[in-house]
Amino acid sequence: MTTRCLALITLLLMLAGCAAHTPQGPATVRQALFGLGERAAEQVAKASPLPTPHTDLVLLLATPDVDPALGITDERLMESLTRALLGLDEGPQVLDWRPAIVGEAGGNQWRLDSSLAASGPRLTLSDRELLPYRLTLSLRRPGESQHLWQTHIDGALDATAL
Repeated sequence: MTTRCLALITLLLMLAGCAAHTPQGPATVRQALFGLGERAAEQVAKASPLPTPHTDLVLLLATPDVDPALGITDERLMESLTRALLGLDEGPQVLDWRPAIVGEAGGNQWRLDSSLAASGPRLTLSDRELLPYRLTLSLRRPGESQHLWQTHIDGALDATAL
């Protein structure tokens, strides 16, 4: 083998080793929002108006309303909620809801609205900053304006992970 081929094989082996390493702690937005998404999915799974089993449900996720002060895009929160809901054991089907979707909703369809807002000023600690938030989740039937269930999740995100 040539030196060039050996160097390429060595580089590929090093990259494979790096890809197998999983970082500890929230190093990306996805990881920082992972816990929030899981907490939200658990709350939705416990929602009293939802019939069981959840495998027969279709959750239509509306685009979240996200406070720009948090530095998180609505797409990132949507991804976190979607992944967490799909990760539930015997969880519901999850679809992206858009206003253009019109028509009669089936009895197994529920619309999930979410809003993530800053609930206070940044908290500065000795080694990081925390962003207090309030996530509001609401369930309603598609085409109806009244929420049949609502809950709030309060917490704080590590600003260094965003």
